[in-house]
Amino acid sequence: MPSPTITLVTVTPNPAVGGQSVTVTATVIPLGTGTPTGTVTFTVAGATPPTQTVNLTGNTASATFTNLGVGVHTVTATYNGDANFTSSTGFNSVIVIQGQTTTTVVSSPDPSQLGQTVNITATVTPIAPATGTPTGTVTFVITGVGGGTFVQPVTGGVATLSLNTLGVGTHAITAIYSGDTSFLPSAGSDTQTVTPGPSATTTTVVSLPNPSVVGQPVNFTATVTSNTPGSGTPTGTVTFTIAGTGGGTFTQPLTGGVATLTLSTLGPGSHTVTAVYNPDTPNFTTSTGTTTQVVNAANTTTTVTSFPNPSTVGQTVSYIAFVQTVPPGTGIPTGTVNFTVTNGTNTVTGSAPLDSSGFAVFTDNTLPAGTYTVTATYAGNTGFNTSSGTSTQLITGP
Repeated sequence: MPSPTITLVTVTPNPAVGGQSVTVTATVIPLGTGTPTGTVTFTVAGATPPTQTVNLTGNTASATFTNLGVGVHTVTATYNGDANFTSSTGFNSVIVIQGQTTTTVVSSPDPSQLGQTVNITATVTPIAPATGTPTGTVTFVITGVGGGTFVQPVTGGVATLSLNTLGVGTHAITAIYSGDTSFLPSAGSDTQTVTPGPSATTTTVVSLPNPSVVGQPVNFTATVTSNTPGSGTPTGTVTFTIAGTGGGTFTQPLTGGVATLTLSTLGPGSHTVTAVYNPDTPNFTTSTGTTTQVVNAANTTTTVTSFPNPSTVGQTVSYIAFVQTVPPGTGIPTGTVNFTVTNGTNTVTGSAPLDSSGFAVFTDNTLPAGTYTVTATYAGNTGFNTSSGTSTQLITGP
């Protein structure tokens, strides 16, 4: 008859940690002479796969099981017997506990500049012999202005947080891993330094006088300041762009945060003025200011004289008008002057263009003797207002 057997079961390691492989060994002890042969069937509850059948070598057989979750797992080893020995079954159990972890946290870029987005990454890693990928959440605690407490999910063993609210200074960062069914909690720390970085700026532009008149010098002033919490005096240049007749693009240096431009070439109308700050260091950002400059037509005066005066009947008389710009306007008016010579009974009219010096001349020899009022009226143009002047002409006769 076949001899009976006893099967003993051992598990190594025991306890194990989450993700760790365990080796189950069956030792078959014969209660008679000879050496058992055949196979042993192992079953570990909760393993994947849960059952393996292994040949005996000598009087032992071993199998390795993986994917055991945290908890207590029943282990069964059944010797299946042979022609000389009967089957027997042994039992044991294996305890699987949560694996330890480490949490490391880094931030990038570090240092960062004020307002720049900072990416904070916490990586949760099992400590050997634990294996697998931790899940759960990480709580980020960030000190200082713009920090706070933020809970982020762990995906693929990594939790991330992005912030652009951190104030200037050094911020302590703590990342606390919550743990899960297979892994124990852990924490890591880091620091993040935020520098002021390039300071935002504000550019304001004003023009004086405003409104002005044609030909009058206009002073454009651009003031560039650093916005809080930035500090310092911006340096570089300012590019003024002035629309309309007589405008253009002009780049001027900043001195003490101020750039100036003076123009006397602007034509009548509204001119859009744009001032763009061009920083010459990485400490400041560009900015733009705008305003509107109104240029009105300049006032004029017209004076009129005649030659010869007095004159005689039939003698040619030159009536001379001189048109000038009234300060602060400048320039020589252009256009036409209309003349009227009358004594109420006799009248003669004419017109003449202004020359490059502002003079217009009308001649006549048709009037009879008498005393005449001479009126010269400047018609004006887009840049200069109308004006008139009068004088007296005496014509004598035989």
